[in-house]
Amino acid sequence: MLPPLTPLIEALPSTVPFVGPEAQQRASGRIFRARIGANESSFGPSPAVIAKMRDVARDMWMYCDPDNHDLKVAAAAHHGVQLANVVVGEGIDGLLGLIVRMYLAPGQPVVTSLGAYPTFNFHVAGVGGRLVTVPYENDKESLDGLLAAVRRENARLVYLSNPDNPMGSWWEAAEIEHFIDALPETTMLILDEAYCELGPASAVPPIDVARSNVVRMRTFSKAYGLAGIRCGYAVGEAQVIAAFEKIRNHYGVSRMAQIAGEAALADQAYLAKVVSQVDAGRQRIATVATDNGLVPLPSATNFVTIDCGRDGAFALKVLQAMLARDVFIRKPMVPGLDRCIRVSVGLDHELDIFAEELPGALAAARGN
Repeated sequence: MLPPLTPLIEALPSTVPFVGPEAQQRASGRIFRARIGANESSFGPSPAVIAKMRDVARDMWMYCDPDNHDLKVAAAAHHGVQLANVVVGEGIDGLLGLIVRMYLAPGQPVVTSLGAYPTFNFHVAGVGGRLVTVPYENDKESLDGLLAAVRRENARLVYLSNPDNPMGSWWEAAEIEHFIDALPETTMLILDEAYCELGPASAVPPIDVARSNVVRMRTFSKAYGLAGIRCGYAVGEAQVIAAFEKIRNHYGVSRMAQIAGEAALADQAYLAKVVSQVDAGRQRIATVATDNGLVPLPSATNFVTIDCGRDGAFALKVLQAMLARDVFIRKPMVPGLDRCIRVSVGLDHELDIFAEELPGALAAARGN
């Protein structure tokens, strides 16, 4: 006999949003030669951040500051808002888990795009929310479709990423602002901007903390090259942010993560360098795709989604052939989007390996 789980948890399937490259390496017994599937930054953090982390390593015997004070001050100053408008969490993933707990009771509807970031769906299921999905339109999240679903369902939450994962697409700021203006005041918009530093500035609306139904989420995992420390933050209206404080794990963001995040924000020159390197990497991936008869989609992220020109079964064969060649990439899995593979920008030698192995993977997928 075991102590009984709650009915909600008992009913959930034993699944996780992602199978990590580490698990795949353990299963195959081989190490990936090119790790270009998880949208990490192979360029790593700023040298100044690395030096700061090295300097404070001896201090890791202490618990973190449970208030995340210095990082919150830095983030608030970076965005021109007040301390009360910022909450720090264990990456955007951790913050998503908090916000669904804040706004959802079992059975209440949540709107998102079909094929969008699966960790959000994972958290919605974990609190018993009812997920309402809207298909992509022309490889972009459909703002009109999301808005119609929100109104039809009287949804408590709507999730939108801009720029988008897994397609790399984006909406201009004016379109996002129009979407926000059209939302019911009782619907909270989670605007996931994990990739915003890597896209055009014209896609990022000004932050308005007077809006009580918008939470903007940022991370140090992408452009800042700190995916391994699990640190992000949300910006919003003060009373909304105060609700996060009621339920967050106050010791969840380590001392090292807080210090690294603060140092990363301080080195905007390095960020600009990485953005330039990512742009060059996107162009390289697009060229490789085109040279192999594939169609690279426009991207405002640190990856390029590539249309393989056939159906999902063919794209899956390409993916599997690349994995067999020890090249870690990923792909969308939802019908319509699943015709594509997704390749993260990596270092030059990783993209060399991608370019070398893609022709053979395509030949294998075609049965040649």
